[in-house]
Amino acid sequence: MRHSLKFGIVLLSGIAIAGVAAAQSDPNSAPNPYREDAGWAKHGAGRNFGSTPGLAIDRDGKSLWVFDRCGGQTCENSNIDPLTKYDASGRVVTTLGAKMFVRPHGITVDTDGNVWLADGVGIAPKDGKPGKGHVVMKVSPEGKVLMTLGTPGVTGEDATHFNAPSDILIAPNGDIFIADGHGAKTNARIAKFDKTGKFIKAWGKEGKGQSEFDEPHGLAMDSQGRLFVADRANNRIQIFDQDGKFLAEWRQFGRPSGIAIDKNDVLYVADSQSNEKENPGFKQGIRIGSAKDGKVTAFIPETKDFDSEEATAFDEAGNVYAGYTGAMNLKRFVKK
Repeated sequence: MRHSLKFGIVLLSGIAIAGVAAAQSDPNSAPNPYREDAGWAKHGAGRNFGSTPGLAIDRDGKSLWVFDRCGGQTCENSNIDPLTKYDASGRVVTTLGAKMFVRPHGITVDTDGNVWLADGVGIAPKDGKPGKGHVVMKVSPEGKVLMTLGTPGVTGEDATHFNAPSDILIAPNGDIFIADGHGAKTNARIAKFDKTGKFIKAWGKEGKGQSEFDEPHGLAMDSQGRLFVADRANNRIQIFDQDGKFLAEWRQFGRPSGIAIDKNDVLYVADSQSNEKENPGFKQGIRIGSAKDGKVTAFIPETKDFDSEEATAFDEAGNVYAGYTGAMNLKRFVKK
């Protein structure tokens, strides 16, 4: 097996593992070149942020789409729009999506500017009417539903059903990757569709081995076309080719909840759960490094809103964003 990765790869029982280099034996030692830009964005009209697991930069490279849980921990029985677009100054541009979602989770924006949204928990159909949730929706920037993957309100593990989908990624050729599963009694797989929504394949099952998952919580893709999966409860990132072939696992970025990669292969990973019980030695925050060699070069430590920093994103100006679930917050970090 030939590997282009240079970051401490060893072979162990046939599994390629990229370990932490000796120079980075302390996973919290990377410098923090950022400061919080406090108060950057506000909802306005007295509306507070809800649990905020979904952040994505618009195709303009400046505006930020935020997918939150309707000012609280769920959108069930809410009339609030969970999808908000901010311009670069933090001003609200538009809000969308009232009554469409149950428990917002992952989000991405494609090259046409359409927004893809994962509704991670469902409401079962009642009285023969369609339910909600357990779906991925493609919507226009104006909120028109263009595609729905999954069966609303119904769980499963086949071509037409999900069980708690967490995130979405759109490949350069338009293929759609879904991180399907969010913990016990849900799924633990990656599902792949073509750009028309036709099912291609799926891989993965619950477990701790290669190509197995425990909460596949986030997705990103590097310039080589490799798929990075935030395998959260396994305290690792798993890396695959687009056919699902396992390439490597990285543990030096902590217990990953949110993951993003820019055009220069800078990797951003939000760690919302590391502690002495779940992932000893790692502190919570956002680790920034290279998707090419796996080296961690910066660390924005969490200092207040612990156990919440699930989402991360970046803009073309180099600002870094964090979305918080339990703490129900949104933060922007700028270079010092």
